[in-house]
Amino acid sequence: MPSDNDTPPQLHEGYVKNALDYVRLAERVNGPIPRPVGFDYIWGDALAELAHYAPDLRIVNLETAVTRSEDWEAKGINYRMHPDNLGALSAAGVDCCVLANNHVLDWGVQGLRETLTSLRGAGIHTAGAGPDRARAHAPAALSIPGAGRVLVFARAAQDSGVPRHWAAQARRPGVALLDELSVRAAAVLADEIAQAKAPGDLAVVSLHWGGNWGYGVPGQHRRFAHALIEAGAADIVHGHSSHHVKAMEVYRGHPILYGCGDLLTDYEGIGGYEHYRGDLGLMYFVTMEAATGRLLRIEMSPTRMRGLRINRASPADAEWLRDVLERESRRFGVQVALRTDGRLQAHWSG
Repeated sequence: MPSDNDTPPQLHEGYVKNALDYVRLAERVNGPIPRPVGFDYIWGDALAELAHYAPDLRIVNLETAVTRSEDWEAKGINYRMHPDNLGALSAAGVDCCVLANNHVLDWGVQGLRETLTSLRGAGIHTAGAGPDRARAHAPAALSIPGAGRVLVFARAAQDSGVPRHWAAQARRPGVALLDELSVRAAAVLADEIAQAKAPGDLAVVSLHWGGNWGYGVPGQHRRFAHALIEAGAADIVHGHSSHHVKAMEVYRGHPILYGCGDLLTDYEGIGGYEHYRGDLGLMYFVTMEAATGRLLRIEMSPTRMRGLRINRASPADAEWLRDVLERESRRFGVQVALRTDGRLQAHWSG
């Protein structure tokens, strides 16, 4: 990756003051990290999994600004990546970045504008933030040759730590912020989805909700997701914010991923909350029938962050992930099996 000579690595955090400190922390626990590296380095074994499944679309929650902006907001942690490093997203073939989260405006409105421009220039769709309310709330429309469109609607909830003043307004940039996670708010979102959806379209509703730690699924989250599905609006509910995987549910034939956890971070070597195993992650591969929107399969590839890259999880770590996901999802009628190839597969009734 190119060096960011025009952007200083200084951080505005209480824990560390230089981005390179995160590299040193990772090296302290897991050994030397080579540098420089190519854009594909960080994806590691994930690239083989993507090649194995060859998904039609690759959607991620991008929890950072892509900017050179120095207009930082005093909020404890300010994430950014240099626009010259967007090759790191292209290396994994990312189609759409969800931006409705609590870090996309860490470097101010200028930072958000550059993020949107940079991603668009790289040919990557965005959802959940924009130069005004209408465009922040609009879906990303992703076409699949011969199989119609997937519309990605992204929203952030205030319980994930998104500041209220970040909400996009009629003439002000910002994120698509939910005022509340109520059945009434779900009905409003469902109506927006209905207006955009054409016959044959599938809708992914990507939600940044809840805290960073804890397995509990708040009742309001579950009711909100159920209401979207009952209204015929959401075909997939993609939840994120927690730093570890949480339960999943299949409701009326539609998957609800309450918390997908982290896949690629710079937390390696940072202590605290070790019992949640935030170094372990899952790549989710959801297969839907294009003509009907019927859920066919949910398969997952277990991963582990090591050396600031994604590695295939060991058999023991894959079993740990299976046990956690099984324990948390069983109450929602989903069982999780560990296959002989080391991947996980969900099973449900109905």
